[in-house]
Amino acid sequence: MMEIHWGSPLSLVISPEGDVQTFSTLEQAAWWLRRKWPVQDDARLCAVKQVEAAMDCLVPVGSARRAFIQAARSAGFLPETLMSTTH
Repeated sequence: MMEIHWGSPLSLVISPEGDVQTFSTLEQAAWWLRRKWPVQDDARLCAVKQVEAAMDCLVPVGSARRAFIQAARSAGFLPETLMSTTH
């Protein structure tokens, strides 16, 4: 399977212990949204739909990335760069 890169990798702090996960493809984002996401809310559902649509070339990859970032905020994930500057 060919992976679809979505620009610069997105590194998120995913736990209170500071664990970081880096997302660089739509497939990684889709897998996390379906299998590992900590909350089942509207932001997650929107991100799933946008990521799947981007994988089918129905929406721009940037739209999927923005929806994923919104879902990450809703789930309480923080950008790694933000954590690096505050600690």
